[in-house]
Amino acid sequence: MNVGAFSLEAVSAAASADTLRFLTCGSVDDGKSTLIGRLLYDSHLLMEDQVAELQRDSEKHGTAGDEIDFALLVDGLEAEREQGITIDVAYRFFATPKRRFIVADTPGHEQYTRNMATGASTADLAILLVDATKGLLTQTRRHAVIASLLGIRNIVLAVNKMDLVDFDEATFRAITQDFEGFADSLSLPNIVAIPISARAGDNVTTRSERTPWYDGPALLDHLEAVEIASAAAEEPFRFPVQWVCRPDRTFRGFAGTVASGRIAVGDPVMVASSGRASRVASIGLGGTPLEHAVAGQSVMITLADEIDISRGELLVTPEHRPEVSDQFAAHLIWMDPEQLLPGRQYLLKVATRVVPVQITDLKYRLDVNSLEHIAAKVLEMNEVGFVNLAASDPVAFDPYSQNRDTGAFILIDRFSNATVAAGMLAFSLRRASNIHWQALEIDKTARGRLKNQRPTVLWFTGLSGSGKSTIANLLDRKLYARGRHTYMLDGDNVRHGINRDLGFTDVDRVENIRRVSEIAKLMADAGLIVLVSFISPFRSEREMARRLLPEGEFVEIFIDTPLELCRQRDPKGLYARADAGEIKNFTGIDSPYEEPEAPELHLRTAEGAPETMADAIIAYLEAHGRLAGAQ
Repeated sequence: MNVGAFSLEAVSAAASADTLRFLTCGSVDDGKSTLIGRLLYDSHLLMEDQVAELQRDSEKHGTAGDEIDFALLVDGLEAEREQGITIDVAYRFFATPKRRFIVADTPGHEQYTRNMATGASTADLAILLVDATKGLLTQTRRHAVIASLLGIRNIVLAVNKMDLVDFDEATFRAITQDFEGFADSLSLPNIVAIPISARAGDNVTTRSERTPWYDGPALLDHLEAVEIASAAAEEPFRFPVQWVCRPDRTFRGFAGTVASGRIAVGDPVMVASSGRASRVASIGLGGTPLEHAVAGQSVMITLADEIDISRGELLVTPEHRPEVSDQFAAHLIWMDPEQLLPGRQYLLKVATRVVPVQITDLKYRLDVNSLEHIAAKVLEMNEVGFVNLAASDPVAFDPYSQNRDTGAFILIDRFSNATVAAGMLAFSLRRASNIHWQALEIDKTARGRLKNQRPTVLWFTGLSGSGKSTIANLLDRKLYARGRHTYMLDGDNVRHGINRDLGFTDVDRVENIRRVSEIAKLMADAGLIVLVSFISPFRSEREMARRLLPEGEFVEIFIDTPLELCRQRDPKGLYARADAGEIKNFTGIDSPYEEPEAPELHLRTAEGAPETMADAIIAYLEAHGRLAGAQ
């Protein structure tokens, strides 16, 4: 075999051809990496030194006996070779005289589902492998669902390891029929089923004599001929601003990558969020002037008018404006070991825009086997759900079905900066379009001045039995004696009223704090000093409460008491009941407490009496001018 024959001739022939991006996916050990290796090998796409190295690696790491283990071409990580699995996404570029290809080999293990979603996010076609000896598995179905959600419309159902079932037609037909029945409810209009043996090469690059009953194309023939969706250049113009370049007062340019469409000098453009319009004055690429730019090009655009544009804004054409909303529905692929908790705040990143966002409702969880919509309160890792989101500011977007660049987003944990979910925006929720803020003539500053104090929320957090309520009560009495106007919100008391419908799961704890935060905000708006005494175990929810108020108005007070001391005090006998299993989800026992990282006041009760702690808080309020009316 002349393995190097392809090289320059094929590259030259394919230079003007289009590019197909595809991925291999499916359950673990279904042969994804082996298929890609065989595809490259049989297509004469490997150089002689690559084949020699592959033979050496096969002797060391291979799982195919004396034969070449083609999976080693893409399983490049040492951990992958040692375990015989794919962990990360491996990308390979190759070309034939008819087309160029970028292939992503994605892992099959459930724990690496997020990596599969990454590979699928830019693919035009998915090769979904199925082991002929096993049929459709849960992970096979999950990958099909994710491919559908991520907008992949071309699916190759590659029924692999046909050699292990003696190339039995009935087995192939049964698996194909099973998948087509499953896919009826998915948006997968183009499904082509091919019986293959990736290890032996049957129907990979040429038709196999061992499947005389199959009259369809070989895999490579199909990949070369399949029609892919219209290019991004034909979609409406979208330009997410990545950077505002202003080296001096004579120049103001906007740098970014054209996500879709095309733009030319002199064309009208508009800022999607504000509706302000101008015209393109110039387009530059690395210092070279251009007359126009198309999707995929990273350029610098200047405008004819000085209008307010910052990083994260979206430039569009006036005749094709996107949706702008602060509430929307979306599909979500949850990727974090920690559960999704409705009510918790995250950061949403769509294109170059990042805004705080809250998942206000989990509408349903999608069962990847039956495709049923199942009621759920949380999403676990690798589960798919449909949610409502509320952002702190309006976001310009297109439904994902119309534009994958401006309709896709990720959710980021506010504290760890880890990506916890990938999402696809579906539509805007226009529930509050007729509701506007009512201007009030008397504001919180005026109310505070009347009371000779500054509105403040004192947020006491700590374990049960730490002394939060004791210290807060003492402080309340001392402030009352000074003629200050206060109100105390206590965790136990609130659960007898507005939060009586909530339990103690993580989801209910998040909602508990959300409601109390809004109440505390209203009380502060009335000019009061609000004392909030709640365990509030999660940093994210305490940060949510802080962000509802202006800087300086929220004071986090960490009542730091060792767990053993709290156990000894146990004024309500709760620790004893939790230890006996009578109380579930008890903070400090079987539910975590996340200590504040930078509270305004850190009070260690083992080192002082409650009276001393209350005096320390008053000293803090006096030092920061909270006990005097605003001037």
